This record gives sequence, C-alpha cells and structure tokens, in this order.
Amino acid sequence: MEENTIINSLHREFARTITRKFSKAIEEFQLLKSGDKICVCISGGKDSMLLAALFRDYERHGSVPVTVRYLVMDPGYSEDNFARITENAERLGLPIETFVTNIFKHTEIAENQCFLCSKMRRGHLYNKACGLGCNKIALGHHFDDVIESTLMGMLYGGQTQTMLPKLRARNYAGMELIRPMFYVRERDIIAWRDFNELWFLQCACRITSREDGSKRKLVKRLIAELAEDNPQVEQNIFRSVCTVRLDRLISYKDKNGVHTFLDNYDDELF
Repeated sequence: MEENTIINSLHREFARTITRKFSKAIEEFQLLKSGDKICVCISGGKDSMLLAALFRDYERHGSVPVTVRYLVMDPGYSEDNFARITENAERLGLPIETFVTNIFKHTEIAENQCFLCSKMRRGHLYNKACGLGCNKIALGHHFDDVIESTLMGMLYGGQTQTMLPKLRARNYAGMELIRPMFYVRERDIIAWRDFNELWFLQCACRITSREDGSKRKLVKRLIAELAEDNPQVEQNIFRSVCTVRLDRLISYKDKNGVHTFLDNYDDELF
C-alpha cells in the first residue's frame, strides 16, 4: 500500500533527519504522557501533514501509549484545495475528521486580517479539541519557524523571546499546545515531500499567498543569506534563546514584573 511506502520512508531515508528529531523533542521536552489524547491539527500544508504522518506511526509503535485524533478545519477553502487535503489524507492513511467554519469570509474586510484569522482559527481548534475530549493540541511548527520567530521578535517586536516546545492554554483548563517537530528542519520536510511525490497546499489564503514581501519571508531570506557566509548562524540563533544570561541583560520580565541589572548591581563584588 502507498501509505506503508510513505510511512516506511520515515524509518529509512528520513529516520535521522526527521523521525529521530521528532522522538528527541518528545523525550527531551516531555511532550507526551501515557493516556494523552492528542488532537493533531491539519491545515493541508507540508508541515501539518508530516506531523500527522509521524503521529499516525507513533500511535502504532511509539513508546508512550496515546490516542490521536486528526482534525481538519475548513475555514473556507476552495473545493479544489479541500479535495487536495482529503486526497493526501487517504494517501497517508489518516482517519481525518473535518468541520467547517467561515473564517475567511469573516476576515476579508478586517484591517489586520492575518492576526484575526490566526486568532479565530486557534479558538475554533481549541473548542473542537475540547469537545473531542483531547488534552493536547499538536501543531506542525518546525526548527526554522522557531528561529525565524526569534529573529522577527527582535527586529520587529523589540523583544527577545521564541516559540516554546509546549505551553499551557490560558483559557482552556487542562489543555496544552505541543510542537513535536521543534528540531526538524524545513529543508528535510521538503525532501520528504518530494521523495514521496506528494503535493500539499502551499497557502490557501487569498491574502498571504500574494504577500511576497511579508516580514516572515524577509527574515527567512535574511537568515539564508547569513548562513551562506556562516553555516552556524541558524544554530546560533536557536542557542541564543537557550543560553540566556539574565545577569547580562539590561532588563527582563517575568511573572513578578520587570527586573534590571541594577537590582543587584551594588551587591556584586569585583
């Protein structure tokens, strides 16, 4: 069966670059616990489809017993795009569950369309996942998303922060969001897609598909250009938020408020 061929490639050709990194994130960040009921959110793109394939395999052979639901939200896709999602799900052997919203229609006239669309999508997905009895939502963000978001926060937001491998939902008690592809590189996802001759949605949004000059694309190009001169740039961006020296920051925030280097300055001995 084609499903077996595609899944098997995750244990052969892409074991080192994808599957082991998927397992590493699960173990290192303690993303799964026995009895978890995971909702894998599928948008139809390469990232979420790979995540679903990885979970389909993990559900059968993983070291931690979990239950997985494969959820597809239709925010207003064209018939062709929605058909592409269902066809790919069949090829991957995914027992998807679908539900319809009108998010695209509601965000067409909004001033900040991308922000509103993202917020509405997240709300619908959380509500549906809760209704299914899930306690965790899995998203397909990968390593490149992490470093791009880190740099975007610095360049456009004036802050040092990044995506986390997991976080608790603020408005949904007992719900956690997890990112098991935290260590997987985008180039390896593309290689897996092309190796298996899969064709996923690029971007089904009528707005962002035309935004060639978006901030994320600019940052992606910037990182690629820097990496040509120094191949360590990508890892260095990632490490910059893994090895933070709080005593070498001018100020930082936590749940207790704002702290500055002056707080303990006079206590230090030189």
